[in-house]
This record gives sequence, C-alpha cells and structure tokens, in this order.
Amino acid sequence: MQTGKIGVTSENLFPIIKKFLYSDHDIFLREIVSNAVDATQKLKTLASKGEYNGDVTNLKVKVKLDKKAKTITVSDNGIGMTAEEIEKYINQIAFSGANEFLEKYKKDANAIIGHFGLGFYSSFMVSNKVEIITKSFQEGAKAVEWSCDGTPEYSIDDAERTEVGTDIVMHINSDSEEFLEEHKISEILEKYCKFLPVPVLFGKKKEWKDGKQMDTGEDNQINDTEPTWTKMPADLKDEDYQNFYRRLYPMADEPLFNIHLNVDYPFNLTGILYFPKIKNNFEVQKNKIQLYSNQVFVTDSVEGIVPEFLTLLHGVLDSPDIPLNVSRSYLQSDSNVKKISSHISKKVADRLAEIFKDKRDEFEKKWDDLKIFIEYGMLTDDKFYERAMKFFLFKNTEDKYFTFEEYEKLIKDNQTDKDKKLVYLYTTNKEEQYTFVEEARSKGYDVLVLDDVLAPHIISRFEQKDSDKQFVRVDSDVVENLIKKEDSSKEELTWEQKQELSPVFQAVCPETNSHNFLVDFQDLGENGSPMVITRSEFMRRMKDMSAAQGGMNFYGDMPDSLNLVVNTAHPLVKKVVEAKDKKLGKALEKLVADIDAKKAEISEMEKAKEGKKEEEVPQADKEKLDSMNSELAKLEESKREKLTGFGKQNKLAKQLVDLALLANGILKGADLDKFVKRSVEMIK
Repeated sequence: MQTGKIGVTSENLFPIIKKFLYSDHDIFLREIVSNAVDATQKLKTLASKGEYNGDVTNLKVKVKLDKKAKTITVSDNGIGMTAEEIEKYINQIAFSGANEFLEKYKKDANAIIGHFGLGFYSSFMVSNKVEIITKSFQEGAKAVEWSCDGTPEYSIDDAERTEVGTDIVMHINSDSEEFLEEHKISEILEKYCKFLPVPVLFGKKKEWKDGKQMDTGEDNQINDTEPTWTKMPADLKDEDYQNFYRRLYPMADEPLFNIHLNVDYPFNLTGILYFPKIKNNFEVQKNKIQLYSNQVFVTDSVEGIVPEFLTLLHGVLDSPDIPLNVSRSYLQSDSNVKKISSHISKKVADRLAEIFKDKRDEFEKKWDDLKIFIEYGMLTDDKFYERAMKFFLFKNTEDKYFTFEEYEKLIKDNQTDKDKKLVYLYTTNKEEQYTFVEEARSKGYDVLVLDDVLAPHIISRFEQKDSDKQFVRVDSDVVENLIKKEDSSKEELTWEQKQELSPVFQAVCPETNSHNFLVDFQDLGENGSPMVITRSEFMRRMKDMSAAQGGMNFYGDMPDSLNLVVNTAHPLVKKVVEAKDKKLGKALEKLVADIDAKKAEISEMEKAKEGKKEEEVPQADKEKLDSMNSELAKLEESKREKLTGFGKQNKLAKQLVDLALLANGILKGADLDKFVKRSVEMIK
C-alpha cells in the first residue's frame, strides 16, 4: 500500500469545498457523472484512432444507491486510470497553481468546481470518505484503489477489477443523508444529466402491478443521448420540435415558433429557442432557457449571457465554449459569451425575418402573441431594433397589418400635419375609446391598435429614432386638433369670456383624488358633441410607462389630468350660457363694472410708482395699493362664487358634464345613479 498527501501545500482545500459549496452541494453528482461520461467519450475517441481494440459499443454510466451501506457509486466502462495517472490527476490538484487558485476562489463558491481538476473533489461536499477503483485501458495495466477520508492524506493499493473503467464510491456523511433517497438522486440526474451523450442508468424501470409500482428488472436510462438540438434541422419535422418542447416544459402551452441554432464558426453553438405565448400583462417567468456545455446542464439563469429580451424565450443553448460551472459574473464578462449573445440576437432576427417573408399570413396570426418579444428586443438592443424594422407590424382597428413602410404610404397624404410631421393615431382600447376612434375615422384617418404593456415605451422609442413621426392617442384632443393642418380660423372666446364661463362648468366636475379637470372652450360645430373629455398625451404616456415599470414615480403618483372641452357652438351649451346671463346678468354687470373700475384705480397708482425706488413711495400709498388689491380680490371671488353657485344649481350643465364622463367610462356608482334619475326628471 502507498500513502501520501494530496499535492496542495495549503490544507484549506476541503474546508473550502465543504463550507463554500454547501449551498449548491447537489452538483457533486453532476460532476462525478460528467467525469464518467468524459471517460467513456475519451475511450471511444481512442478506439476510433486505433489506439484501443476493445469493445466500445456498450459504453455507459451507472449510478447505484446502497442505503444500507450509505454509499452512492458512479461506475463507467471508460478510459480508466493507472496509479501514475491517479497521482497526476487526483493527488496533484492543479499542480503548482493550487495555492493561488484557492486564494482567488475561496470566496466564490460557484467558481471552484469545474476548474483545475476539482470536479472530482465536489464529492467531498457530501462524503466522509471517497474511493476510486479503476483500471486503465492500457495493455497490462493493473487495477488500483485510491481512498481518502476528506483530509489531505490518501492511500492507494492494488484492487480487484477485471473490466476497464472506474467506480467512484462515495460514503455519504451524516449531514447529507438526504442523498440516500432514490427520489433525490432521480431529481438531480433529471436536472443535470438528462441529455448527456452516453447512457446514464439509475435503478430499474417500474410498472404498475397489483396496485403498486414494481421493478421490471430492466435498467432505467434517465437520459436522451441524442436530444433534438444535436440533430440537423433538415432531419427534423415540426412534430419533433413540439415533442422536445413538451419534454422540456410539460405544463406549458404550445409555442409560437422555434429557432434552431447550429453554428460552428467563429464559435460552436447549437440549440433550439422557442417563442412561448405571453399574456398581455407581461407576467412572465424568466430563467426558462437551459444552458448546456457539451450536453451537460450548466444553469437556467441566463440573464447577461443571452440578450435581455431573449430571456423571455424558452429552450436550450449548448456550447463547449461556455465554461462548465463558473460564476455568472465570469460568464457575463467572458468574450466568447458576449460573441454568443450577439450572434443569438442576430440569428433570432434573421429567423423572424425569414418567417415573415415566407409565411406572412402565419406571422400575422401570431403577431399579438409575438409582439411583446419584438418590442422588448427593440427597446433593449439597438442592432435588433434595426433588423426588426423589416418585420415589425402595426395592426389597425380593422385588424389589418402593415409594416412601417406600408403604413407610411397609407397615411402619408392624409395624416401629415402643418409642420410636415407624420401623425400616427392610435387607440389603446377600441371599446373604451370607441367614440374618439369613430370621430377620427369619419375624418378619413386610420387608427392603430397599440394595446400592450410596452406600447408607451415603444412609441416613444419610434419618436426618438425619427423626429418626423408623432404618435397621438385618439382621445388626447378633439378630432379637429389631432392632426393640425393649418392654424385655426374659428373665432375663439376671449380670455375674459373663458374666465366667466369656466367656474360654471368647473363647479359640476366631480371632485376626486384620481382626476383633475381643466375646462377649455372650443368651437366644435353645432353638430359636434356638447362636451368632450380628452387626456394629455404626454402626461398619460408618462403614467402608462410608470405603471408598466411596476412602480409609482413622480408621474405615477399624480392624478389623471383631464381636459373638459366645452363646445361653444353647441345649442345646449348656448342654452346654459343664456340661463347664466338671464339669472346673473345684472349682478354680473355690476360686479364686472366694479372690477374694471378697481383695476383702473390700481393701474393709475401703479403708473404713479413708475420710475421711483421702493423707499421713495410713500407708506400711505403702499397701504392704499394693498387695500385696493385686496378689494379687487374680494370682488373677483364674489364673481366666482356667483358663477360657481349658478353652475351647481344648473341641471343642464351637470347633465352635459356627466354625459361626457359617461362616454369616457368615468361616471360610476352613486354619480351614475343620480345621472339616471336626473335624466328621467328632465325627460318628464
């Protein structure tokens, strides 16, 4: 028997493995099984070169659980090791670089395993003793047994083994007995090893018999050695892709599309990405793309490894250029990974462009489900934005689809404003904004439907990219002002007239914490609506963006700002004005005369002050001016109170405002009930 110490002068290797890797200790089985698979692959390569003449037609890896002995054994019939190779690859960990390695990585649990030959040592996370029983493929090689109890000391001796290959026997410690359960081993193998390229066997297949599960005696192979992504696209049918998707995500809906990646330059990359169906509320689960290295599972946390918008996709990516089991920060900064990320984005764009070109009808049918991906990509990836401009689609209220180029040709003649800007009118809800949509259509305008959660962001991006385009929601202004062709020639009310009418209608606007109403007056024609409620495009878009981001920022906390546009040409509005003049005419005339007189006095006094320094103005004049301003304020307040009082008592004014509120879906509850009762009374 030979004894010795593992070639690491620092004796903190095992404490690091046990302490820092404990949070992810189930990967020990992945590492040991992966090493076993690697050993079989190497033997197959040697046989293909004529350097091994034995049988390589039945290469496999077996995982055996012995609960009584408290052991897990991983066996392979691969390349095996000689005593000298054990000394080199097992005992002399990382050769002379071990100490620097340990110092560098002892605080980074995820970076240790898989580097510098330490994959095997992950077994000590769960074992108080590990044995290697191995026989090399080399002619005349003797079987040897290596044993270590988790200290730097080991022993090596001759062993009884006739077949080429290796057994790794792990004696599970008392803290890790959860791994002595069959279901736990199955769970780990299914997670990490289900697509390894060599058969991995664990336990026996079971069947339902006599009311319980019974072993059949047939070995249970847990993995698919030739998963769909390793095959050539030409050899696959749509059904094959669908079946593979169901294997990956048994509970998911059928995907929209798939993209098969098969790249061998400037790096190796294979995989299949699927576009899943996503609900409009954008409640999505990321971490659905599984990352593999030579069919060994690495991670499903791929943010920073693939483009941000593609984290919404499902599927598999496999690249030997991605190091097995390193920290995410390393992956995200690795140059190969960055190239892979950029290439995936390009391939996805190319595939979507190809589908759009070859199967436009199918593409249009799936657009409502697909657009979230496209918009997210255009918002987060400039190169993808440029590529996506070829296949991004607008849908209008007639459910017709247009590319950017097609839509521009459609609306250019009729929807270019006086400043030469092309105005894209849109609705976020055809039903709620029905009246506004119809008003726009009556003008010959086309209206888009932009109703998903990313719409406010993507239209702002479009406007940033092209300042000659402007997106305007149909309810952001009266129809005459949505696309201004020329300066208005209609007579507008004077400022004084607006000041006199504003309190009348402001008085019957609802007082809520969620809405602010600003009263405006425009001539919309006697056949137009008596009142229209519009929403500022800028403020509403800011609030929509805030809501989409899941937080309430400055804009999100503000109440909705609504414009109550009063149609001064409408007969019913004129009727309210006439009633106001009839009831308040003389009182208002006197107040207006008093206000004008007071203003004239104040103006005279202000003129007298001109050219004088503050200290040169007599104190008595200052006090008199302050008194007159106070009197003016009282007169104006008295006028406002009379107008407000009239407005509150005028049923027609209230009815007209409530009609506008009702048309916008704002009138609800008790206010709606009062409106109905008032309507009945007015009809009587």
